[in-house]
Amino acid sequence: MEWDFVTLSTVLAGGGIIIGIVVPAIGQFLVARKALEAMARQPEAAGPISTALLISLAMLESLAIYVLVVVLILLFANPLLKYKVGG
Repeated sequence: MEWDFVTLSTVLAGGGIIIGIVVPAIGQFLVARKALEAMARQPEAAGPISTALLISLAMLESLAIYVLVVVLILLFANPLLKYKVGG
């Protein structure tokens, strides 16, 4: 089976978006779980823990957004097409 460049880019972009969404989602779960455990142990520290939690979740979510941007670039404005050899 012969794969052309656009088909291969599309398949790899699909795999990339799956990995790029699942990994930050797992990270968000772990961060939220630990923050809730910390707040349950020390309710008086809930304010600083919540602040750190929200910053951490925002940074993890930005990873997923970066992956989405890269995948959309590869799908719709693939800069590598000009280097395609053959065909």
